[in-house]
Amino acid sequence: MACPSCEAVAAGRPLPPPWRNPQVVASALSGGLLAAGFFGAMLGLAAQLETGLYLLAVVIGGWYFIREGLETLLEERQIGIEILMAVAALTAGLLGQWAEAAMLVFLYSISEAAEGYTEQRTRNAIRALMDLAPKTALVLRDNQEKLIPADELQPGDIFIVRPGEAVATDGEIIDGHSSLNQAPVTGESLPVEKTIGDPVFAATLNGEGALTIRVTKTTADNTLARIIQLVEEAQSSKGKSQRFIERFGRRYSPAVLAAGILLAVVPPVFFAQEWQEWLTRATVFIVAAAPCALVISIPITLVAAIGTAGRNGILIKGGVHLENLAKVKVITLDKTGTLTSGRPQVSKIISFNDVSEKQLLSAAAALELRSQHPLARAIIDYTADKNIEVPPAEDFQSLTGAGARGRINNETVYIGKPDLFSDMGIALTSIQTQIRELQQAGNTVILLGTKQQVQGLIAVNDPLRSEVVDAISELRRTGIKKIIMLTGDNQLAANAIAAKAGIDEVFAELKPEDKKRKIEELDRRYGRVAMVGDGVNDAPALAAAHVGIAMGAAGTDVALETADVALMADDLSRLPYLIHFSHRNWHIIRQNLILSVLVIGSLVSGAVAGAFSLPVAVLAHEISEFIVIASGLRMLRS
Repeated sequence: MACPSCEAVAAGRPLPPPWRNPQVVASALSGGLLAAGFFGAMLGLAAQLETGLYLLAVVIGGWYFIREGLETLLEERQIGIEILMAVAALTAGLLGQWAEAAMLVFLYSISEAAEGYTEQRTRNAIRALMDLAPKTALVLRDNQEKLIPADELQPGDIFIVRPGEAVATDGEIIDGHSSLNQAPVTGESLPVEKTIGDPVFAATLNGEGALTIRVTKTTADNTLARIIQLVEEAQSSKGKSQRFIERFGRRYSPAVLAAGILLAVVPPVFFAQEWQEWLTRATVFIVAAAPCALVISIPITLVAAIGTAGRNGILIKGGVHLENLAKVKVITLDKTGTLTSGRPQVSKIISFNDVSEKQLLSAAAALELRSQHPLARAIIDYTADKNIEVPPAEDFQSLTGAGARGRINNETVYIGKPDLFSDMGIALTSIQTQIRELQQAGNTVILLGTKQQVQGLIAVNDPLRSEVVDAISELRRTGIKKIIMLTGDNQLAANAIAAKAGIDEVFAELKPEDKKRKIEELDRRYGRVAMVGDGVNDAPALAAAHVGIAMGAAGTDVALETADVALMADDLSRLPYLIHFSHRNWHIIRQNLILSVLVIGSLVSGAVAGAFSLPVAVLAHEISEFIVIASGLRMLRS
């Protein structure tokens, strides 16, 4: 595929809009000239001008794919479908059928232009990845803070990350305590507590505490850079796989040309037949055998299908992805933001020792109002929804890695992990079973109380999307054989969600490179694999999968750019529809292929036997083209 704007994309310049893409413009001009010639003839346009318009349509519409075919022929010594289309168009034109030639070139140029443009868009995923990490870092040098470009950081440098800031590059904490949101890199749904000696990753978001970090890897070699490299490698590998029509063309096109030459030469040379007769038969044979309807049927069907999918909230970035989707038998899904909402919520409240639920929530919200932790936001929002009055908390102190404390109504109250209360000498034996059951169900358990007793617990989890169970069941009815979860979250949370959703198999605590390797392993074990995800950490897996599917509204820009398909409404129930839709699309394509093969077979037989003249061959092609176009347009129906 020729890519006139690839140099611009590689250099980091923005991708031009479609109307400034040379292939798109050439295809549009070809269609305009074809229409002008057709309607001009109806209005009495001179024959020479009509032919001139068709000839221009052929030259402009075929400029890129004919040039590509010639380059492939000269550099790789292969005759592709582009050469056969060019020969068919040229032969038809030389025999006076320039309208037929222009029509063939225009329709073929549409699919070439569309695929070229979507390939360029995919390359922009790299630029989106690069924007995740901060461009500057606050470095500590000679006991002074200095702001420098992040790419100047070297191993051993010391830099400071304030609350709410992103980490510039991979490093190790040498001072400070905080919780970091690692979702952009690991996919973990909940922040991870970090303290001295713990590693941190580029692009992760710092929570409530300031951190002093020693650089362990430069920006060119950090976690984010590795994700970028993985995406590039996966996309490069995927680009080597050829579309069905290209694989077909590599064998069919040379065979047709060789057969045409033999048909023209062998009878006169070896059987003393008339040269003119067999040259004519050879010409008719080449026109008859040219897979016009075959080549047209696929892009027409795919263009109609992509338009219909768009109206139903599904963005498909190219016809090849829709073709590939019909062959998928295994679907892998990320957990956070794909199977779950990605927004922690209060799931259960249990109060003890004569403390009411209202009192428990009031005290918890009073302390959590001072926190930047996402779990705190879940409690605050829940309390607000209940219209519970929240008193002020005095002498607030964050207990990084454990919880917080403060004075509420002249009483010191603590909130945090169960370990916080165990460390204060409070026995949790009576409630340990409840805590364990809630944790095994995928909850994070938060306790609240004083130094003397636990007053209650609040369980917070990332809930399963409401549509997931039905969507998984429907996926099985579409013919999907295996449904697997790939997540960076912990095993307990992953198992709990998988059990509720009806997932067959779970792989948890995976890094981005682990997800990519797992996709490749599953592909070898089960066959074609589709990946559904939404986060930056999903980007390598989305790129490596046979088909990458991004959750639209919740998905990051990187996931949307890297994936082949996007569910625009952020609704997983559209996934079974998409699989069914791809099967229906492939069914219609196969019908058109069979029809095209029957037409070609009949015409070739007639051409070799001398039963068909050139006008008959061209007319049969026209009729078969209209039939397959009408058949392909059935995909316009939802």
